[in-house]
Amino acid sequence: MLDLSPFAWALLAFAALVIGLSKTAVPGAGTVAVASFAAVLPARESTGTILLLLILADMFAITMYVRHVNWRALLRLAPAIVAGLLVGVLFLAVADDAWVKRTIGVLLLGVIVVTLVRRRMASALVEGPPRRGAAAVYGTLGGFTTMVANAAGPVMSMYFLAARFPVKEFLGTAAWLFAIVNISKLPFSIGLGLITVPGLVLDAILAPLVVAGALGGRWIADRIDQRLFERLVIVLTIVGAVYLLI
Repeated sequence: MLDLSPFAWALLAFAALVIGLSKTAVPGAGTVAVASFAAVLPARESTGTILLLLILADMFAITMYVRHVNWRALLRLAPAIVAGLLVGVLFLAVADDAWVKRTIGVLLLGVIVVTLVRRRMASALVEGPPRRGAAAVYGTLGGFTTMVANAAGPVMSMYFLAARFPVKEFLGTAAWLFAIVNISKLPFSIGLGLITVPGLVLDAILAPLVVAGALGGRWIADRIDQRLFERLVIVLTIVGAVYLLI
């Protein structure tokens, strides 16, 4: 795994920066990092390798935004996320990888359309958290996508966007959600052999770039305009959906 070309190392270094940045400033960008790792490393090993870097970035994010968490929103989502995880397990039992990715890509595009329509219909949009039905739909889809393709980021970004969370509340709530989810996936990754010694060495090399991305992201989050932030989330979610489709 460590015998990589200079271009491959450059791509992984860029992806490591993006991982940190996605956790502290630009949600949805993490899909770009996932795609980069999958393009350079063997598919199974890339999943375990990137998981450890994601957890590292999660730790920085929850520390930076510990005062900006909407715990009520997390509790509202929890049952649906667990249900989505179980549905994902059943789906994986019958679907191949290509079918899984394309199904999620289509669902993500549908989520984007629904979210944009809701935002356009100002008279029908209620400020604050979405209704319980929306939490059930987004939470189930988020649990499903994280189980089958590590693609829950774009889904949950759409939920927090629909809730119209301020930038830091958005980032803090997402940080705690994914920290819990990613840590819970760690024992399964170890048991399945997805985390390897070469992968750990690679993580140690890339970890400083994750930290740099996370710190740089906090600087950006303190200065980014709310409208620009929301547009970036939407654009990067579309990129993630298209990646899964192709």
